[in-house]
Amino acid sequence: MIVLFLSLIACNSQSQVEIIHEKAPLDTYTYPLFHQLDTNLKHRYPFIRFETNNFRFYSAQSPSWEHLYQDFQNMVNEKNCKLNFYHIGGSHLQADIYTHDIRTYLQTHWTDVPGERGLIFPFDLAHTNNPRNYEFHSKNHWTAYRSVNFHHPEEFDFGLLGAVIETPDSIVEISFNYDKTKVKPGFTRLRVYHNKGVFPYELNFGPDEILIVNQFRNEALGYTETIFTDPVDTFNLQFTKLIDVPYKLQIHAVQLSNTSPGISYTTIGINGAGLYTYLANKNFEEQLKESPPDFFAFSVGTNDANVPYAAFDPEVYKQNLEAMMQEVLLANPDCAILLTVPNDAGYKKKYLNKNVAREREVIIELARKYQCPVWDMYGIMGELGSSRTWKAHELMRSDLIHFTAPGYHLKADLFIDAFEKWLEQMQKRKYIN
Repeated sequence: MIVLFLSLIACNSQSQVEIIHEKAPLDTYTYPLFHQLDTNLKHRYPFIRFETNNFRFYSAQSPSWEHLYQDFQNMVNEKNCKLNFYHIGGSHLQADIYTHDIRTYLQTHWTDVPGERGLIFPFDLAHTNNPRNYEFHSKNHWTAYRSVNFHHPEEFDFGLLGAVIETPDSIVEISFNYDKTKVKPGFTRLRVYHNKGVFPYELNFGPDEILIVNQFRNEALGYTETIFTDPVDTFNLQFTKLIDVPYKLQIHAVQLSNTSPGISYTTIGINGAGLYTYLANKNFEEQLKESPPDFFAFSVGTNDANVPYAAFDPEVYKQNLEAMMQEVLLANPDCAILLTVPNDAGYKKKYLNKNVAREREVIIELARKYQCPVWDMYGIMGELGSSRTWKAHELMRSDLIHFTAPGYHLKADLFIDAFEKWLEQMQKRKYIN
């Protein structure tokens, strides 16, 4: 079989661009109240602190974010590279509502840089809420495992996405298609993360077999990758077991890639997950290194803080968050990290949760140390008790933890506006080729 080498030039501004800093440091920049966001929102929601909606730096310089900006400009202007964006959290990200709004913006706002879908998980087959922008189908019976349900998840080989589906069937059929989304990037490379070691299955794609130019397996990392001649946006995959011995097929993730320039935006989210959840995922780091991050947003903390005040230890939260940051930086030392403060949330629906403010102190401390910015959703909302106000305006659900659909879409608009403010901030700095 002919091997097709598909590659895309990686963004690398470090050797091409000399960065000259202006005297004004990053942490003294005065952000505009709005960038492209509808200014009428201030009158509609006067309790939202729009003036705090920005990626705020607590250091004078940030080499990783300066590199990200130059790489981003190369991607937009030269259309010659791809950037890997990751965003990690809990149930807010498993639902993938506001994060998909962000993904849609990043893949449509600039011309001819459509990007790719990145890593996804078949939550449909795990019998839990699946993002609405894609769907999986299978007639097989699957058993689902999530790292949040394991007392010792390190004993199970969880990967980057923190979930696994498993079936003992000899013939397994899985289909995928996009659903309820404006962005449907085609893929010429399909990677399925499965069991490590000898994998007694062959993979077939039905009518799409004629498009396959190469298929290879990495037993050490546990994946099979299939390369197609032309982009496709659906697949019907059949696993056929080749030996008559008991074996349980495991699916850890599916990665949809292509050779188009743009952004790959992967969300990592499991209902109920905290930092401790992802730290225990045995294969997290090695899978992240396969597609090293250029940008990594941390939105983990809601579940870490969902305990009585006396039971929350800020030092443990700090150690866990820093350990996760270190894993990301091991995958790419130049990765631009964004730390986000969790939203205000009620504890057991009726008590104010003062732990989020304590998390914010830790996040700002680490932002100073690692020269990365903070997106303070807690402050934007109005701080302690603001979840009740958002609920009164139908932006949060009655659990005072999750947002309504309008609330999530508003959260996405705020994030996008903050991102655009950052672009504007960096554009005002001096660069020479």
